[in-house]
Amino acid sequence: MEYRNLGASGLRVPVLSFGAGTFGGSGPLFGAWGNTDAAEARRLIDISIDAGVNLFDTADVYSAGASEEVLGQAIAGRRDAVLISTKIALPMGDGPADWGTSRARLIRSTDEALKRLGTDYIDLLQLHAFDASVPIEEVLATLDGLIAVGKIRYIGVSNFSGWQLMKSLAIAQRQGHRRYVAHQVYYSLAGRDYEWELMPLAADQGVGALVWSPLAWGRLTGKIRRGQPLPEGSRLHQTADYGPPVDDQKLYDIIDALLEIAEETGKTVPQIALNWLIGRPTVASIIIGARNEEQLRQNLGAVGWSLSKEQVEKLDKASAVTAPYPYFPYRRQEAFARLNPPLV
Repeated sequence: MEYRNLGASGLRVPVLSFGAGTFGGSGPLFGAWGNTDAAEARRLIDISIDAGVNLFDTADVYSAGASEEVLGQAIAGRRDAVLISTKIALPMGDGPADWGTSRARLIRSTDEALKRLGTDYIDLLQLHAFDASVPIEEVLATLDGLIAVGKIRYIGVSNFSGWQLMKSLAIAQRQGHRRYVAHQVYYSLAGRDYEWELMPLAADQGVGALVWSPLAWGRLTGKIRRGQPLPEGSRLHQTADYGPPVDDQKLYDIIDALLEIAEETGKTVPQIALNWLIGRPTVASIIIGARNEEQLRQNLGAVGWSLSKEQVEKLDKASAVTAPYPYFPYRRQEAFARLNPPLV
């Protein structure tokens, strides 16, 4: 397993990490992902640790806290062997204090997450979304306080826009607060919007990407093919509307390229899709999910080898889309590109 520093920090994370969204699954979204109990979670974590995967990601909203509870039970007795990443900010109830990133909410949510996880510290706490109703100064000062008392060690965000992240980083630098070192983002062969603004920002500011849904919400598992209906057991039947949109024609072009490379390499479609992501700039770790041991072992096979330059170019071409304004001139016009060459 390869390990990388998470952004401009000393926290070393594996290039593959484990997403616990399937743990304790309930409800229309998380129930469709899976319903892993503590015993099975312990087995999946055993396999992950044996493979060098020691970072486990969850969130308070995953099955209303059940994911954190199951993860906590599964790592009991080996806390020092793992890194825990969790997220807070999204609504956990209908009351005015049940959502957002106010000082009171951040402190209470952190304490509740610690209790569910059965630990006294969180390695990486991320804000699950930007809360425009709370001053950034209040958020950063509160996170500083939580770090000072040892409840969290590093901080990050998830699903922020470029201006939201950059403003937060600028205020942190100006006022001497801890800076965000991680941004948990959607990024896949079928969704490359991260590259337009957030990737250059991350490279410039030292923010590492933790990639969620690297297989495009289950579309790059190798089960979906051009001209064929969705497999009967696909979770897309129930969850497609919750996830990122994907153009079907572009998806099939990507899958065709993946299948060609699968024949050349003997690797599976998801292994190739994950391996492509490992080579992208600013990517620190790719969060893989698994409902069972077979899925986990297949995903773990994405490391330890590399795509050829020609294979990467084939995937780049199949997945390329026109960047939105104001980014497309920097991709299509030589004068603009000379001033700001793309990272990829």
